[in-house]
Amino acid sequence: MNEDLRDPDLLLSRLQEQEILSKRGRLKIFFGAMAGVGKTYTMLESAKALQDNGVDVVIGVVETHGRKETIALLDGFEILAPNKIEYRNTLFSEFDIDAALKRKPDLILIDELAHTNIQGSRHPKRWQDVDELLNAGIDVYTTLNVQHVESLNDIVQQITKIPIRERVPDSFIEKADEIELVDLPPDELIERMKEGKVYFPEQATRALENFFRKGNLIALRELALRTTAERVDAQMEQYRESNRIHEPWPTADRILVCISPSPLSIKLVRAAKRMASKMRSQWVVAYVEKGAESSLSAPEKDRVLQTLRLAEQLGAETVRLSGSKVSEELIRYARQSNVAKIIVGKPARPRWREIIFGSVVDELIRLSGVIDIYVITGDETPLSTNASTRITPISRSSDYIAAVLIVAIATLIARSMFNYFELSNVAMVYMLGVVVTATRYRRGPAIVASILSVAAFDFFFVPPVLTFAVSDTQYLVTFLVMFTVALVISTLTAQVKQQAEAARIRERRTASLYSLSRHLSSTADLDDLIETGLDHLAEEFEADVAILFPAETGRMAAYELSRGRHLLKTPDEGVAQWSFKNGQIAGLGTNTLHSAKAIYVPLKGSEQVIGVMALCPRHPEKLQNPEQLHLLETFVNQMAIACERAFLSQENEQSRLQIRTEQLRNSLLSSVSHDLRTPLATITGAASSIIEGSEDLDIQNCKDMAEEIYREGNRLNRLVKNLLDMTRLQEGSLKLKKELYPIDDLIGAALCAVESQFAGRNVNVDISKASNEILVSVDPVLFQQVLVNLLENAIKYTPEQSPIDIEASQDDEFVDIIISDHGPGISAEKRELIFKKFYRDNPQASSGAGLGLAICTGIMEAHQGRIWVEDRPGGGARFHCQLPRSKDLELQIGEESSLKEKSHGA
Repeated sequence: MNEDLRDPDLLLSRLQEQEILSKRGRLKIFFGAMAGVGKTYTMLESAKALQDNGVDVVIGVVETHGRKETIALLDGFEILAPNKIEYRNTLFSEFDIDAALKRKPDLILIDELAHTNIQGSRHPKRWQDVDELLNAGIDVYTTLNVQHVESLNDIVQQITKIPIRERVPDSFIEKADEIELVDLPPDELIERMKEGKVYFPEQATRALENFFRKGNLIALRELALRTTAERVDAQMEQYRESNRIHEPWPTADRILVCISPSPLSIKLVRAAKRMASKMRSQWVVAYVEKGAESSLSAPEKDRVLQTLRLAEQLGAETVRLSGSKVSEELIRYARQSNVAKIIVGKPARPRWREIIFGSVVDELIRLSGVIDIYVITGDETPLSTNASTRITPISRSSDYIAAVLIVAIATLIARSMFNYFELSNVAMVYMLGVVVTATRYRRGPAIVASILSVAAFDFFFVPPVLTFAVSDTQYLVTFLVMFTVALVISTLTAQVKQQAEAARIRERRTASLYSLSRHLSSTADLDDLIETGLDHLAEEFEADVAILFPAETGRMAAYELSRGRHLLKTPDEGVAQWSFKNGQIAGLGTNTLHSAKAIYVPLKGSEQVIGVMALCPRHPEKLQNPEQLHLLETFVNQMAIACERAFLSQENEQSRLQIRTEQLRNSLLSSVSHDLRTPLATITGAASSIIEGSEDLDIQNCKDMAEEIYREGNRLNRLVKNLLDMTRLQEGSLKLKKELYPIDDLIGAALCAVESQFAGRNVNVDISKASNEILVSVDPVLFQQVLVNLLENAIKYTPEQSPIDIEASQDDEFVDIIISDHGPGISAEKRELIFKKFYRDNPQASSGAGLGLAICTGIMEAHQGRIWVEDRPGGGARFHCQLPRSKDLELQIGEESSLKEKSHGA
């Protein structure tokens, strides 16, 4: 039975996917390199053919751009009426998705997939409209240019020097059931442009000088061809997977190179590079980690690591596979990745070893099927390795001594069983000893235990005992079977143990990387990010660590942290400078500046080296293990990505602050310039009239002009005071001088301050005192300013003669002051905006800098209170000022009440 059919989870997921696809409409994209290649025309022709075959086709949106040939194809199609949307006093026509869903045809044509809908539409983008139609089970034909593909946006902008703002995400394009390339050579497109078949003559001339230059057209055409080819390749892989076709289809050459710890593997990598360059194909370098991987010496592991690095430098993709059989793992990966060619090295082992133990090359050829196998002679130039690496013995002498002791113990147990059990059962005790040895130690001690077990069984239990002589030749078969079984058991057990160790190492490595990645991704602050990364590195590699970045002088400097464990106090800035400049590892255990006490690893960002990680291990010999060094590089790469993200975030934040500062400056200048110019012009005009002193200027006129100068001067004073108060609030330099005040005194003072502006208005004050008068702990000057600003706003924005209501109340937690007016009120969308700096609802109809309510907000927040606005029943606005009642205030009220009672009693 097919392996996929035996997997119920895989079968269930495929059935669920097919069920989802069966309910979803089909999407076909007519794809082109640029406008004018004939996408819309081809789409209409295809739809016309379907309509002739009885398919219900409706046109949702088609942009003809005045092209006669395209307009002629519209005859015979039902066209949905557009949805008219008014935006900024202009009427726009957009695709009516509700009408399309109600009509629900078999197929609908939606031109220009990347189009941005006008504000007020259901979706901001047209591709989202198409997605909703597909989910409703309606098939869609649409058009798209290559410059609108999200992942190609940067490349297109680099080629054309023109930013493209309308883009479609790749994830949506990948859902397309079919992509048809509509292609036209650049020369023919330019000719069509000149003939006016794409744009009007004036537009065509400008387009040919800018976006439609021949070089741009060639580059965009290549992008469109490559994108379509990649999509076709992805569809082929999807078809092979869904139909469980495991044999590769070599539609494009993909080369797989298998390397080993041999120093000759470098030849394979270089040969594969040359072959891939000639064939213009992708190539992958694979290394298969077998169960005996832990038995490799340090130089062998180092050679594997350096070979993989060389392959990456030459542009290969590198993978590490795991399995007990190299040939099976390679063939399995080759079939999954659609590899057409495999390159291996010519075996250098004697022929007799290949006959006994098997040959990877022979097995590859036998299993390869349609895959081509290339066998290349090895190179005589070995890879350089670190001089400081040491070859460690595979098994210690104590392991062999332990194997001998286990056999001795098994002999004692078997001796005690000898008089009660058959010899076949006694032999099982030795088998158990071999299993124990293989489980606890490596393969060598297990083989020794197998040989000693057979010898001890012969010497102590097979007649004649206490000699190695055998009276019955049948026991020779027993010895042979016993030795073979013991050897197989020891070998298999040792392999399982080694595989478990390798899996444990991989699991630990994966868990460490996951932990680091998770912590780095959840941290936005640069200090926290670096501290988290350094802590992980220090813990994983048992080392003191530091991170260095280039200073303004160009020299490397350690990043200073206020806290952190295991920080390297004095990193060598010279070694760090070399590592940063050359982008290579240097220092301890390397071939460059190896006398340093620490190892320095460059932090490689997406475009350049951004810093250096310094690590001084407390056990330097551990970093001589190539696997640990590779793990260190992986950790540092994660740190580099996180640091680069943090730097970009800081740059974006600085840019945002600069933009915001510039906007505030412009708002301040535009607001203040008018409000300063008007009173200054009034003051200057009145003062000049008094100075010039015409004959008909009497004392009363002088008083009137002096009063006008005084009034406008006060207006200027309030404006400057508001600006100064706003500055103090922003800088945090506003100091509160809180005192205990009755709320009615504060309201009375505010009313007196604006009394001259009431002009016949009625002001209704309602203070609910209950048993005690309402007292608040505030800065009286600042809180009075809050009330004054609110009253002035009520006067300014409400009809003359309309009343103003002031209410004050308290409960167990808060004191509320409400100022209500009978004006037009404030719409819901503006209730938050009016409390922002420089915001004015109607700048032309009102004076002021738009700072009054912003200052009120700052003062209330400084008092741990809050301010908001709501609708007044019957029309108008109600501004709420809410202050907390503190415990100290309640105690003070209680003490004052007690003193009053005592004074009355006396």
